[in-house]
Amino acid sequence: MNFEAVIGLEIHVEMNTKSKMFSTAPIRYGALPNSLTVPLDFAFPGTMPVVNKQAVINAIRICNALHMTIDRELWFDRKNYFYSDLPKGYQITQQQRPIGSNGYLEIETSLGKKKISIERLHLEEDTCKQLHSWDCTLLDYNRAGIPLVEIVSRPDLRSGQEARQYAEKIRSIVSFLDVSNGKMEEGSLRCDVNISLRPIGSEKYGTKVEIKNLNSFANIEKAVDYEIKRQEMILISGDSVIQETRRFDEGIKQTVLMRLKTDAVDYKYFTEPNITPIRLSEEFIKDAIETSPELAEVKLARYKDLGLSDYDSQILISNKNTCAYFDKAIKSGPNAKLLANWIIVDVQAVLNKEMIEIDDFKVSPEHLGKLVLMIEKEQVSNKQGREIFQKLLEKDEDPEVIKKALGVDLINDNNMIAEAVKHVIDENPQAVVDYHNGKDRAVGFLVGQVMKKTAGKANPAIVSKLVIEELKRR
Repeated sequence: MNFEAVIGLEIHVEMNTKSKMFSTAPIRYGALPNSLTVPLDFAFPGTMPVVNKQAVINAIRICNALHMTIDRELWFDRKNYFYSDLPKGYQITQQQRPIGSNGYLEIETSLGKKKISIERLHLEEDTCKQLHSWDCTLLDYNRAGIPLVEIVSRPDLRSGQEARQYAEKIRSIVSFLDVSNGKMEEGSLRCDVNISLRPIGSEKYGTKVEIKNLNSFANIEKAVDYEIKRQEMILISGDSVIQETRRFDEGIKQTVLMRLKTDAVDYKYFTEPNITPIRLSEEFIKDAIETSPELAEVKLARYKDLGLSDYDSQILISNKNTCAYFDKAIKSGPNAKLLANWIIVDVQAVLNKEMIEIDDFKVSPEHLGKLVLMIEKEQVSNKQGREIFQKLLEKDEDPEVIKKALGVDLINDNNMIAEAVKHVIDENPQAVVDYHNGKDRAVGFLVGQVMKKTAGKANPAIVSKLVIEELKRR
């Protein structure tokens, strides 16, 4: 019997707001434990939650990017349960009326584009962070109350690759919208996978298994693929899949049991009494959407309009910060293709060598853009441009200043270059013979000699043209 995997993802996204979801406590990753808190985070009696306006704006922008229906009334609920990471004994969330519903996004598969339906997107607060040691568990309340959105897909995914692509697409959206850095290694994006198998052609769902605490996109794919094989072997042998929660063990590349999950937990949801429903005006929603940063798809279309290839465009949009660097550099007026080549090749080589991100790159986008424009306008040669680039890496300043200091001015005067060409050809009569005998390398040799005679300052394009013209006359 052949089986079909039925997969849905629940993705939690930590938002990069300045303060928490319902308190004024600041947010900063890596801060000293329990240093970014206020009484509300510890659930002190008498404290009252206040909704973070920017978190709502961020949620609206994500909903819009995911083609979701946006609820014009903001309702919050209490999710009641006791656990050590939940200081209040309940979590403020949106159960009954999520801010977004009935959306979708598209992923690329081997068979083309595939639409993945999204059931809901809701706002909630994060729990505090647990730090386990051999004899105790420590609690860091810095994370307690950080704004989250939970994005719940419908079970439309069918493989580990599709699950990975979907999660990466979500990360791309929240990253380009600048609502989250989407870093799984920092816990800014957390993914749980629900997976079951059913006979191909069946409409009935199989027993669902949840995989939690997946910490990378690669592990999402590996965990799903392994779990599909595991459940398939169980069903083929005639046994039944048990409803349970599992995790992915990177060491053995397998999912392992965390706990059985026999019944649904009764969280005893009820409307949050300390937050009255908030009416979102059309103007508020419209403004949140219209002021949204560009998504990757929009940038991709714009880059293609600038004349960039699919390859160059895809490389640029693979990193939001690289896009931002390119967008600032292009304002200096250089050719888009030439600029993209410099960023993809030369800049990236420096980043790889120094093991840094483009945010830490020493050369400002404005100065790189100006340098590329100088090369494009043939004010300096490619070789001279790279000399200037090396100086920029030492000290980021106006490329014009560096050009003057180096004394590198490209010679574009045809008469001056023609004189140098004649002298070089006179000094190398054998090259003339070689050229007329069909040896094209003679041209390259002569161009090199002219460049040497002019200390590399002659425009190579003009040199090559005049060399060929002079050879034809002899």
